[in-house]
Amino acid sequence: MQATHFPLLAATASSHPSAETRIVPQLQRSQIFRDYQQAFETSTGLPLALRATGTFQSPLQASKRVNSFCALMASGNASCAACLRLQQRMEAEAATEPKTFQCFAGLSESAIPVRVGENTLGHLQTGQVLHTAPTKAGFKAVLRQLEAWGSKVDRRRLETAFFQTRVIAKKQYSAVVRLLGVFAQHLSAVSNQVLVIESNDEVPAVAKARAFIATNHREELSLVQVAQAVNMSSYYFCKIFRKATGLTFTDYVAHLRIESVRQLLLNPHTRVSEAAYAAGFQSLSQFNRTFRRIAGEAPSVYRDRLHGGAPGGQHLSLAHAA
Repeated sequence: MQATHFPLLAATASSHPSAETRIVPQLQRSQIFRDYQQAFETSTGLPLALRATGTFQSPLQASKRVNSFCALMASGNASCAACLRLQQRMEAEAATEPKTFQCFAGLSESAIPVRVGENTLGHLQTGQVLHTAPTKAGFKAVLRQLEAWGSKVDRRRLETAFFQTRVIAKKQYSAVVRLLGVFAQHLSAVSNQVLVIESNDEVPAVAKARAFIATNHREELSLVQVAQAVNMSSYYFCKIFRKATGLTFTDYVAHLRIESVRQLLLNPHTRVSEAAYAAGFQSLSQFNRTFRRIAGEAPSVYRDRLHGGAPGGQHLSLAHAA
């Protein structure tokens, strides 16, 4: 599945966004993380990524060490949706300590939380490995599941990729996860330093505005209303808000709402129109234009890509989603 990147993904993880929501992108670009990532991937042969909370696409797909079998799975509708559900579960269950999970094909993937105080900023992720050698029976089980989902795959390519999957004994793999736990603690310390710097740099009114927008973005919201909430003139608020966020007020709210829709649509039983209105859009035509502009595709196409069609086999189009 082609990844879609939203600049405000982390902001939806909390109803009170702050400087913390911008720490993970800084850590991803930091020299310490890039050096460790390169050393880890070179020495273990495994992919390593740092994922912010609220982003459910597997970040390992961007790694040069991505498992080719997982890459093929990510290209299919149903298998991609299964991967997204696994990512969602990983975030929920690995909030305070490292956890290892198995996908439907038996591959293990681990999430190690990076925390500041009681808040989880994101997760180090690695894996896409088997703990025992792949077997013909195991591959047949994968094919049966894909057939049940109605997924069309190149069987020969998939089989080759499956049998090329890295095999690591559980004991050795557990040691790798423990090492990442130590690195996560170091990143947490670095995050604290970044948080202190950011908290000193950001205009308090902008932080207050972010919190107000996050709390109220599902309702009708205007620039004047937010400016009044932070005791500023609309003109001055607009100027400092764009300087701090890199987005106009309108674009900021639009990205926040689209990310809310994207997360709501992880539920295969949620209709496109329901997600749109729940996220704060006042009309489907406005929502359709905004989603296309930000996500690069129609919302119904995005939803069908996740789930291979609506429940009951009905494909929703925005025009008939109400």
